[in-house]
Amino acid sequence: MNTIDISELKKLLTQLEHAIPDFEMKNLSISNSNIGWHIEHALMVFNGIINTTSKSIPKDYKWSFNFKRIVVFTKKKIPRGVAKAPKMVVPKEDYTLESLRIHLEKAKSKLEQLQDLDPHQFFNHPGFGNLRLKKTVQFLAIHTKHHLDIIEEIKKSEK
Repeated sequence: MNTIDISELKKLLTQLEHAIPDFEMKNLSISNSNIGWHIEHALMVFNGIINTTSKSIPKDYKWSFNFKRIVVFTKKKIPRGVAKAPKMVVPKEDYTLESLRIHLEKAKSKLEQLQDLDPHQFFNHPGFGNLRLKKTVQFLAIHTKHHLDIIEEIKKSEK
């Protein structure tokens, strides 16, 4: 058993859960997408990365220098409007209150899988390269916070 701390990820999933009732809210001056899109995207990334990491073979890991990775992990922030989501994690517009809740429950159960992974398992991020388990967990937190920040901004703009 490894020592990966998933408590922060649990809190972030709870924050996504609290945003689900507002999934139709949108503000084009903040984002072209509504809150539901940001929740669905964050969950797709969450579940996809955990799936990929759990299938990785530790001996296949190769480290490489990556300046963008250093900046994002040091600042713990993804700059807005710089990256474009890969097609496989771009939500279709057919999500509903119920589908978001189901997807969230799937993420909660997948989260527990992280506890059982080898610390040398990894995820190959399209922009940052290979991230071992600890860095993968950090990326999931940074990415989820990025979308929660956008969600909060949209919510505040509607008040």
